[in-house]
Amino acid sequence: MTPLQMFPGFDGLLTLSRREGVDIRPTLLRVLTDLYVQTATHSAEEEQHFVELTSRLIDQVDDATRAAVRARLSIYPRTPAAIMSKLRLHAAAPPRPKTAPPSPPTSAPTAETKPQTTATLSMEPRDGSEISQMFFAANARDRALILQDLATAPLRPSPRVHPSRAARAIETLHMAAFASDVDNFTTELGETLILPARIAERVVKDPGGEPLACAAKALGMPSKIYQQILLFLDPAIGTSVNAVYRLSRLYDLLDERSARIMLAAWRGATMTEARAKYRPTLYNDERHRVRAAPTHERSGVLQPGAATTLRRGTDRDGSGG
Repeated sequence: MTPLQMFPGFDGLLTLSRREGVDIRPTLLRVLTDLYVQTATHSAEEEQHFVELTSRLIDQVDDATRAAVRARLSIYPRTPAAIMSKLRLHAAAPPRPKTAPPSPPTSAPTAETKPQTTATLSMEPRDGSEISQMFFAANARDRALILQDLATAPLRPSPRVHPSRAARAIETLHMAAFASDVDNFTTELGETLILPARIAERVVKDPGGEPLACAAKALGMPSKIYQQILLFLDPAIGTSVNAVYRLSRLYDLLDERSARIMLAAWRGATMTEARAKYRPTLYNDERHRVRAAPTHERSGVLQPGAATTLRRGTDRDGSGG
């Protein structure tokens, strides 16, 4: 199955959905549908990828998710014919958006959200790496959609930072932002959220600003302080009214659970990279150590029979003396 190009990393979430005990397929189907209907036109290749992914997911999700997706696609004028047929939609459905909404039950999202919100399934480091890469590669619109759907994903979020530790960190971050001290801000954020320096720097210096919003929300930072940090920490964002407004609105709508799941994904990505970096080195070092040791020891060990020959030679020299 080929991943949808406008949603890089989607194949990683499909891998996650197939792991036993984790059913993220309803979330995947909603994300895929939301991304598709927000674009007025699609290329033939994009439409084909959408049909391939959606057709399989529609058969694997619950009735509530299928009804919600059906309602969304019923009012979209460019829903592929294959998907319309699979969802039993008629060509006349799009011109009748006013009569279509009452058909799906209004309680469907709530019924679906409850079992997913209470799920506490931990993600593998590889899955965290996939989600992290997908998030950093996405644009502002897609990042917002990813965070929205992570709120109901059956993944275990990172633990909350202890309130006293969070309060001290927020005060330090606030002061560092006022001083435009990006280095100290990054160091404090990384230490508080248990992120390596490289990831913390990427979060702070991301030009879009969404990763920093996730980090601040995971820390429990008040909205007012977050807005002040936006104004002073990065001039590129602080001098843009549109950027400050967009990120402030995103922060107010951002679910804390989504932010803590993203934090868990960043930590998982770190573990994956560390394993890939150090495992071959340790293996080769151990192999060389095992092979080299016998060679080094043989240079100082007499060969069999050498001691006898040496002893005879010594006696012979002694008798001659």
